[in-house]
Amino acid sequence: MAQPPIKSQAEDTPRGFAFAVTAYVLWGFLPLYMKLLSHIPPIEVVAHRVIWSIPIAGLVLIALKRTHDLKAALGNPRMLAMACLTAALVSVNWAIYVWAITSGNALDAALGYYINPLFSIGLGAVFLGERLTRAQFVAIGLASAGVAVLIVDAGSLPWAALGLTFSWGFYAMFKRSLPIGPNQGFLLEVLILAIPAVGYAAWLTASGTAHFGIGLYDTALLVGCGAVTAVPLMVYANGAKLVRLSTMGILQYIAPTMIFVTAILAFGEEIGQGRMIAFPLIWAALVVYSIPMVRQLRQPKP
Repeated sequence: MAQPPIKSQAEDTPRGFAFAVTAYVLWGFLPLYMKLLSHIPPIEVVAHRVIWSIPIAGLVLIALKRTHDLKAALGNPRMLAMACLTAALVSVNWAIYVWAITSGNALDAALGYYINPLFSIGLGAVFLGERLTRAQFVAIGLASAGVAVLIVDAGSLPWAALGLTFSWGFYAMFKRSLPIGPNQGFLLEVLILAIPAVGYAAWLTASGTAHFGIGLYDTALLVGCGAVTAVPLMVYANGAKLVRLSTMGILQYIAPTMIFVTAILAFGEEIGQGRMIAFPLIWAALVVYSIPMVRQLRQPKP
């Protein structure tokens, strides 16, 4: 799961709300699809997520008649360099996510996406000079306490959760520097990633270890990775333009909550004593973080 940064919107629209909820619900169901790929190495899955996202993203830009933005980006060395950085970060995020789901660590994926908005607040304070409110300080403290509980309980860092948090947090921050629309930016990123993705897929085929093209089931699943990757992103990009930032801030919890429920009910993962303490701490942090946004939503529109 990876979503582009959100831009501010004056008020919510029914169409935008429907787009946003649809995107987050699709991301919430994504683990069920990725679990079907458990027998395929995560890097191979990521390669095909990249490869088969390109035609979908390309057709969308053609339909929107926005291909000229992409051509301009391809001729801008600074923009290309920044896109290479964001592409690398999103590919790391995808790889960790696929590994977490397929290896029985979906709860870590949920944890990572729960922590992410709080980590983004910290990044804004450190790198962008944004001032933290008292509620944000409390929320970050509670989330940090939750992570500390997990470290003490497991005797090691929750690498998958933190990897998802860090990769997406920095991705969203650097993505702001790309003066290009989200749909165009996504296509630019997957075009950059297509170079190593196609090369890796070709190497797997030459070495006889590829799953693509061997059986109809695996081939269909890998091709489908393009749709389950690109469609939610495109839907989200359109929804983000039509709802308020505070609304998106609340709706973003839909996906990790669905992942959490899926991990327990569908995948049979155990919460464990450490997680039984850590998750409530992080949920409490999100409640504290969300209260100002809920108040903003309840304010009368001008």
